[in-house]
Amino acid sequence: MIKQKGMTLIELMIVVAIIGIISAIAYPSYQQYVQQSRRTVAQGNLLELAQWMERQYTANGEYPNPAASVTLPILVSPKAGGRVDYNLTLLNVTQNTFTLEAVAVSPQDEDECGDLRVNHIGTTTAIVSGGAPTDCWRY
Repeated sequence: MIKQKGMTLIELMIVVAIIGIISAIAYPSYQQYVQQSRRTVAQGNLLELAQWMERQYTANGEYPNPAASVTLPILVSPKAGGRVDYNLTLLNVTQNTFTLEAVAVSPQDEDECGDLRVNHIGTTTAIVSGGAPTDCWRY
């Protein structure tokens, strides 16, 4: 009897099929965690901008008007790096109120939570068609 050395083609195909199945399951899960981490960074940057707005209100007695050429500390998320996942914008700014929004850009715009908002009283929401999941702003 001749002793076999190496693997047969069937054994190799079984290994390739197993690797393919594991990859098909693992990659979407990985993508979900990547989107969640980008969303968390945007939430932190949005809250940082909201805190900056509150400091301006404390110092000046009113929220800064973006039309008055105020230099905002951050307008993109993440703050550093070449990749932008969210654009931060000020909406409905008055002397006593403001709403900040983080608008997702591609590929982050496929995130289930969509765009994120926070206002002057700390109310956080996710803006997405069809209703957002309830845990978009969990800490």
